[in-house]
Formats: sequence, C-alpha cells, structure tokens
Amino acid sequence: MDKISKFGIFTLLLISSLTIMVGTVIAPSLSAIAANQQLGFSPSWLITLPSLGVVLSATMIGRLLNTLGSLRLLVFGLVPYALLGVLGAYITNDYVLILDRILLGTATVAVQVSVTAFMADLFTGEDRLKMIAWQGMSIELGGVVFLALGGVLGEWHWQFPFYIYLIALVCLVLVAVALPKSGHSTKETKEISPAGDTGKSEVRLLFLASLLAMMLFFVGFVSLPLYLPNSFGFSESQTGYLMASISVVAIITASQMPKMVKALGGGKTVALGFLFFMMGYMVLATTLSVPFLVLTVVFIGTGFGFTIPLLNHLMIEVSSTQNLGKNLGLFSMGVFGGQFLSTFIESLSNNYKAIYGVSSVLALLIACSIYFLFQRIVKK
Repeated sequence: MDKISKFGIFTLLLISSLTIMVGTVIAPSLSAIAANQQLGFSPSWLITLPSLGVVLSATMIGRLLNTLGSLRLLVFGLVPYALLGVLGAYITNDYVLILDRILLGTATVAVQVSVTAFMADLFTGEDRLKMIAWQGMSIELGGVVFLALGGVLGEWHWQFPFYIYLIALVCLVLVAVALPKSGHSTKETKEISPAGDTGKSEVRLLFLASLLAMMLFFVGFVSLPLYLPNSFGFSESQTGYLMASISVVAIITASQMPKMVKALGGGKTVALGFLFFMMGYMVLATTLSVPFLVLTVVFIGTGFGFTIPLLNHLMIEVSSTQNLGKNLGLFSMGVFGGQFLSTFIESLSNNYKAIYGVSSVLALLIACSIYFLFQRIVKK
C-alpha cells in the first residue's frame, strides 16, 4: 500500500463519521418526520432499519473487499449512500421507505469495511490502535456535528436533515484526490498482525461484545428523541445538542482509550465501558432532573469510548490479511445489529424509565460476563 498524506488521513476520518450519521442525523427531528410522513410503523425504525441492512449484507460486503479492493468498494458505497439517504425525505410509501433505509445500510457497511481496511493496511501495533481511536473520535465528532445540524435544520423543515447525506458525495471527491490508488487485496502477502490466524472463539467474543455495546449505546439514541420532548419539554435543537454532547464525551474518552488499555488491558477496559453504560441508564431510570442529565451524557459517552473503538482494534488484531474482510464484516454486523436490537428494547414498554432500568441491569450483567470471557479467551 502506498503511503498516505495527512489530508488522506483526514479523508478517512471524515468518511468514518458517515457510519454513525446514517441513523442519527434524523434523530432530533424524528417526531416532526413521523407527523409529516404519517408512518405506518414505529418512527424509531427510520433510525434502526439501516442497521438491519448492515446485518443482512455484512457477510457479502466483507467478501467483496477481497474481490474489489478497498478503494473500489468505498466508491461503490459512497454513491448510493448519498442518493438513498436523500430519497428518504420524498418517499411516501411505507414499504418503499423501509426498503430504502435497508439498502442505505448496505451502502453504509461498504463504507465502514473499506475505510477500516485502509487503516489496517497502513498502520500496525500501537500506531494502529491510535488510528482506530482517532476513527472512533471522528465517528463521534460526526455525531456532534450532524446531530446538532440535524436538529437545527429540522426546526426549519422536517425534510432538510435528509440533505446532510449528500456529504458522501463530498467524500467521494476527496477519495479521488487524497487516497492511494491501491487498496486491500488478497494478493497482498503481508499479514495484518502477528496474531494472524487465531481461533474462532476470539472473533465470536468480539462480535458479541460489539453487538451488545452498540445495542446499549443506541437505546439512548432511539429513545431520547421521544423521551426528552415529552418528559423535559426539549425542542428538536435542544434534543440534538444533548445527544451531541454524548458524542463529545465519547470523543474525549476515545482519545484516552489507548492509555486505559496500557493500564488495564483490553478486556478490563471493555468491561469498564459496560459499567459506564449501566450508570448512565441508572440515572435516567431514577431521576427527572435536568442537571442529572449531565451525568447521563458523561456515562453513556464514556461507555462508547471504552468499547466500540477498542473492539474494532481488537478485531483487526486477531485477523489475517486473508480473513480481514470477513472479520470486519462481522464487526459491522455486530455494531449495526446492536443498533437494530435496541429498537426491541425500546419497544418493551411505554414507560421509558422501565426501559432505562432494564438497560441498566443488562449492562451490569454484560459487564461481568464480558470481563470473565475476556480473561478466558482473549489474551490482550
């Protein structure tokens, strides 16, 4: 792989931010979108249906990485990402809209797998861990910008947040200008890491951990857009600002994640992330005080920063060049599958406090289980 410039690294990080944007960009305006679209299904599906698309297509996309290479796969993801995203504002048929959002998920996993493959080829060891941490930070920074922007645009008109998807076309131009023209391929002989061809148990555990971490993180993203206006009287922009604040905390936490890994190890850091999820939802379940929402923001943001970026790095570390595409596809399936599963937790009850209570208990149980499983299986 050719060397990459700082502008190329910026391009990769900007593209990475599209992965969280796929569902959350319209979250602050979900109530207005539902009212104008007259949906025949739960409004939260608009956020999570792309996740279902990822789950359904991740295995196929992972295999395409070795066939097409990361550059072509990235291009094939960015174009439909932009077009399918904008079309969601104009589709009035429920079934066509559902199909549109699912296909948007397919484009998203192509973007995520290809951009991560670029990073895996370019960096090794601690440098790769730092880049994956930066990737996690850029994803959450995208959450900050796009959530806030989506909330402001949603107050002007409910369709305007959908136009943010067009940033994928800007990324396409940057890809042509800034990225090396070679990419990941099975023709390369270099192993991604000395860990190389490890057993399937490590991959399964990392898949499960990513599924559960994103499920817990996204419970807030599918419920807060409806909970905050009803319980606290928040406007679309206020909801967007609070959810963006979670992303700010995640950025700060992800920047410190490599230091935590050095001090505690990967398994303990991941388990600690789940404990922060537990505390975040415990606050939501037990108080209606606006000042206490600050604690929720800090805890949930920290939970993300200590889980998803690190799990992404660990998945690369247990992969070889030959199975990198497959394993990154599984990681994407876990991340977005967790987003989709969050819808079912959100639909357990009309009482949001009960939902947050269940989430808190689940996070505690998962933290304990993940801690012991990492001690037994992953020696990182």
